[in-house]
Amino acid sequence: MKITRIQTFLMHAGAPLSATGTKEGAAASVATATGLPLGDTRHWLFVKVHTDAGIVGLGEGSGWPLVVEAAVRDLAPTLIGENAADIERLWQKMFLAMAGHGQTGVVGAGAITAIEMALWDIKGKALGTPVWNLLGGKVRDRIRVYAHASSPEQAKACVALGYRAIKTGGVIDPVGKIAAIRDAVGQDVDLMVDLHGPPGLQTKDALLIGRALEPYRLLFWEEPVPAENIDGLRRLRDAVAIPLASGERLATIFAFRDLLREPVVDVIQPDTGRCGGISQLRKIGAMAEAEHVGVAPHSGSLGPVAEMAAIHVLATLPNALIMEQFAVDWPGRFRVTPGAVRPENGHLIVPDTPGLGIELVEEEVASNPPTRNSGIRATAKSNSYEEGTYAEHALVQTRFRRARTLT
Repeated sequence: MKITRIQTFLMHAGAPLSATGTKEGAAASVATATGLPLGDTRHWLFVKVHTDAGIVGLGEGSGWPLVVEAAVRDLAPTLIGENAADIERLWQKMFLAMAGHGQTGVVGAGAITAIEMALWDIKGKALGTPVWNLLGGKVRDRIRVYAHASSPEQAKACVALGYRAIKTGGVIDPVGKIAAIRDAVGQDVDLMVDLHGPPGLQTKDALLIGRALEPYRLLFWEEPVPAENIDGLRRLRDAVAIPLASGERLATIFAFRDLLREPVVDVIQPDTGRCGGISQLRKIGAMAEAEHVGVAPHSGSLGPVAEMAAIHVLATLPNALIMEQFAVDWPGRFRVTPGAVRPENGHLIVPDTPGLGIELVEEEVASNPPTRNSGIRATAKSNSYEEGTYAEHALVQTRFRRARTLT
């Protein structure tokens, strides 16, 4: 099967909803400095790879979709005429084609991901078998998922929908939020806390928060310091009795090596749309397995195709822990991809359809044209930054008013 054409489909996707029908989380309702709501920056990029056998594969790339689309188009000529079945060789060819531009980050990896994902879809369709079967077969038939909640009311709504794992986030009073949610849902629901900013925490500030969170017996706490702060992660993993998670902004096995060779985390969170593709996710999972680290893919901005790819890979990983999901996503999600998997009692059922098992309605993509695809996730009103310092746009900031902000 020779590759004959590669198409891109970029669209604006509306902000996800909470389980109670409101925009998910405080960040989603906060306007950026330019007045553009954060939800309006959410985009999905889909890719179709055509072959001379008439089989078409579908993939998705994230990492900055508006820019990733340009990278996919730039890579496409290097793949025309190639055998679509040679997935690993074509991954290496794409990676090498980018090498002259410097270190490949999530934008380059997102482009490779979208194409490589579509190649797996082609191979599965050609052989009449699901992608998970090409990866060694299933370990499980369903994938546990968690939802998001910013309040006790939202958490109870998620439980009513069947979720038994819930994550809350933000750097403002995370201990108070988790205490209220624990009281609302009881002891039989797993809880998680996401502490990435803006702004990020310094290690000592994160340590104080982590120790205050210990009594709530969390499934994990996420990115209390930035992923590149390897020494900080190491110190926190040793000092706080909660499993530590990180990695959603990293791409390829080369970036995850720093988290896994000691390791300095207990859970890794590769994003299926930008980690480098299905093959890379499977390799990252194997690296984590060797270190007894769990895998809990990030899915905060993913569309339904990359989510489906994650389901196939997680079905094959012995150390798969859980997957992120919005309890109620933008309603257009199932119009764009009618085959997207819907949660059942807090799980996603692994499909048996050949390939990835999902198709794209191009007319729905066209009816949601792209807009701007970047934004700042906080304003002075969000109270995340110290008073009077918002315009500094600091990535990491020491907490003042420590008696109030570190509890």
